Amino acid sequence: MSTEYWLISAPGDKTCQQTWEKMNHVTAVQNQLSTNFKFHIPDLKVGTLDQLVGLSDDLAKLDTYVESITRKLANYLGEVLEDNRDKLTENLLANQKGILDMWIEDDYYFLEILGLSSPGIVKLGDYMTRFQWEMAKFPIKQSLKGIVDAINNQVSQIDADLKTKSSNYNNLKSNLANMERKQTGSILTRNLGDIVKKEHIVQSSEYLLTLLVVVPKALYHDWQTKYERLTQMVVPRSSKLIYEDNDHGLFTVTLFNKVIDEYKLHARENKFVVRDFTYNEEELAAGKNELSKLINDKKKFFGPLVRWLKVNFSECFICWIHVKAIRVFVESVLRYGLPVNFQPILVHPNKKSGKRLREVLNNLYAHLDSTASASGSNDMDIPGLGFNTAEYYPYVYFKINIDMTGEHKN
Repeated sequence: MSTEYWLISAPGDKTCQQTWEKMNHVTAVQNQLSTNFKFHIPDLKVGTLDQLVGLSDDLAKLDTYVESITRKLANYLGEVLEDNRDKLTENLLANQKGILDMWIEDDYYFLEILGLSSPGIVKLGDYMTRFQWEMAKFPIKQSLKGIVDAINNQVSQIDADLKTKSSNYNNLKSNLANMERKQTGSILTRNLGDIVKKEHIVQSSEYLLTLLVVVPKALYHDWQTKYERLTQMVVPRSSKLIYEDNDHGLFTVTLFNKVIDEYKLHARENKFVVRDFTYNEEELAAGKNELSKLINDKKKFFGPLVRWLKVNFSECFICWIHVKAIRVFVESVLRYGLPVNFQPILVHPNKKSGKRLREVLNNLYAHLDSTASASGSNDMDIPGLGFNTAEYYPYVYFKINIDMTGEHKN
């Protein structure tokens, strides 16, 4: 199903109901090009013409900003869900009051959205087709500028909070990934604490030290024939293979402290890599505890962060659609004049019907502005109308694409 909607308005004929019936008959009934819905906008305070012209330009910028934050929240929620990103769409709801229930079993996250059928929790398309002005959030007794400022302040605060929360969570994920990377991979770089055992190392000797040497598998024979002769003072037959990965083996060798630097130099000349490692049971235990703590911290942050993202995505989406509603109101007053008399309509074009639908609407409303049909070839700004001639039509028009995941093609 197409995720593109057109929010339009046309001046009332004798009544707004007649405007609706005529438009719906031509587009939905006669030509079957779209599904249409009345879009209810309350009687907002008009103010002066100068105020409306200035507000029109501000609204265009606010529209872009609020949409960008809405999409940023959706994208980050997808990142946070990781392997469960396929559940992203069902988490992107409007006015939701559901809770994401998260539990852990065998180290996997299982997600369940609770209460999807509860009142007030709707899919994005349903929210628009059943749009009702949020009187409690945006009282219509306020001036239009007051409502616009309230929306801007709310979304700006959400944006600031998102930056803080995402930074904290990303740092936690990065630290965990770095530590997990050290526990796996090549023995050239990985943490050796879970490989080396106490019995592999000479302990509490004033003169002797055990080195851990990474040897390519192709050079095993070279190692066995050379390790005792790389320097003097190497303990004979002290080398043991204690671990292998796909390409290398980890060998021990015991020697006197005084020749360690020389031994490392000659080992490197023969393509044997001496790993820096000190066996300390307390430090090894602390490292394992830190890894466990990071894993638990991530699990602890995950649930509240997902809930916050869901709630604030909903808040931003609602703000965005209200900005669209205000834009339709302002542009309709500027285009059609006073007293306020126009019918807002939400149009959902049928698949592959956009071009034909545009032609039908242009023909239906051509009498409103004879210059509109010619303006499409000139891409220039129209002062006070919040858009340019590339998208200027005889009727007020704004496009809304509710695809927040990139999964749908219109």
